[in-house]
Amino acid sequence: MSLVRHRVPLPGGDLQLLQPTEAAELPDDGAIEWAPVAPYWSVLWRSGVALAREVASARLRGSRVVELGCGLGVPSLVAARDGATVLATDACGEALELLQQNARENGLAVETARIDWEAADELVARGPFDLALAADVLYERSSVAPLLSLLPRLADQAWLADPGRPAAGAFLDQARQRWRVTTTVRDGVEIHRLARAPPR
Repeated sequence: MSLVRHRVPLPGGDLQLLQPTEAAELPDDGAIEWAPVAPYWSVLWRSGVALAREVASARLRGSRVVELGCGLGVPSLVAARDGATVLATDACGEALELLQQNARENGLAVETARIDWEAADELVARGPFDLALAADVLYERSSVAPLLSLLPRLADQAWLADPGRPAAGAFLDQARQRWRVTTTVRDGVEIHRLARAPPR
């Protein structure tokens, strides 16, 4: 796999990021379906960078963090840099291999695991986590139900970054039944912070 090197400016210092060459020039300003030429995980989506900046503004040292659908894993790298114990997960083994390489490039330690959201018992057994992260993972409506089912099994808090995809709206409508949801906007991306609502 041919790789190019990027410098990603972030609070607390830049990250060095290797990315597949074929994805390096793809713009991120439209619906995901427009770019079938590269694996989705290999694109440096603005949602991932926005979530990484949100993570950089938090204090996660000593926390256990899991990222779902990590792709290039920029939020995971930032959480690890802040002193969190991080498990980055994706369905694609290539994404996880490159994330490990990028962790080494930045002198960081990140665990990885290949996960199917609908068969995630092994992941759940590694929890509970203090925080679950996910950036731009709701580009298909078929992802809504598995994510709604999985998140409460992993953590009492979750941060999701989304650029405004329709499936995210459907997810949030249902998530509000069991989570308190607060939404802010960072760099044009919505950051949804979910906190488990106390039982009634």
